[in-house]
Amino acid sequence: MTAVAGPLVAVFDYGIGNLRSAQKALEVCGADARLTADPGLVAAAAAVVLPGVGAFGACMQALRAAGLEEVVHTAVESGRPFLGVCVGMQMLFSTSEEDASERGLGVIEGTVTWLGDRLPRPQMQWNQLALNTPVDPLFGGLGAQPWMYFVHSLHGVPADPAVVAATCDYGGTVNAAFRRGNVFATQFHPEKSGRDGLALLRNFVGVVGGHS
Repeated sequence: MTAVAGPLVAVFDYGIGNLRSAQKALEVCGADARLTADPGLVAAAAAVVLPGVGAFGACMQALRAAGLEEVVHTAVESGRPFLGVCVGMQMLFSTSEEDASERGLGVIEGTVTWLGDRLPRPQMQWNQLALNTPVDPLFGGLGAQPWMYFVHSLHGVPADPAVVAATCDYGGTVNAAFRRGNVFATQFHPEKSGRDGLALLRNFVGVVGGHS
């Protein structure tokens, strides 16, 4: 098997959900992406990705059981590019209404709240983003309203609205992406979002290459 020549990207493997789809998409986009629970490999990586599917509480419990909570914090504090995806994005928040007994990572201060009841939950569809920060390098070349694929019943509501990088409309405004320093996080699944999603991941790999 030929080694990938791109930047090393550590994808947290904490034994829950289909984490390999994020890894494979990053490989397609030019990264040497590796699923790992090894703190040494995470420390050596040029960037880190926290994916997640399923329930907030179960994912937080699995992350802690794998001994990776502090590894996530260390990666964030290192200043390296960090990407959270779907429930991985939600885990970056302080708390979630889905499971009030479990605390989140607190990287983004705020709460993950249920979507409104005007439309069915979950939102399981393609939807267009409205970009709050179109100059963000991860949105480069995507146009004003890129299409992304969503599967979720909750969204993040940060204490500081300025960290919301993009929204979409689903019976009201839904926060769809976030930027806090070196941390970028998406409620949608870029790895399942066709051309626009892969363009975003290529932009992430490009940022990683420029940072390493």
